[in-house]
Amino acid sequence: MATPLNLTADLGADGRPRLTASGEIDLSNIDAFTDALETASAGTRGSITVDLSAVKYLDSAGINALFEHADQVDDLHLIVHPLLIRVLRISGLTKIANVEAGPPNT
Repeated sequence: MATPLNLTADLGADGRPRLTASGEIDLSNIDAFTDALETASAGTRGSITVDLSAVKYLDSAGINALFEHADQVDDLHLIVHPLLIRVLRISGLTKIANVEAGPPNT
């Protein structure tokens, strides 16, 4: 059974494609997350914002998907739950993507 994950794609106020996720990202739903990343940035090599501020758990499959996606776009902007900042820094993702802490959603 897949872990609950809600995904919404739209355009942000800055006109950039934006993918917003809430729930948890793990191996059970990584295909849906990867598909949503690809769909949200389809037709653009430019930049995309991925809002993970409502995601408190991101396993290695999710981190790998973000690394792969960062290689496919010019500018990956991540807004993440404060709990995830440290793991993304340790993984090295903060060196290739713009990562900022979002509001600590409960």
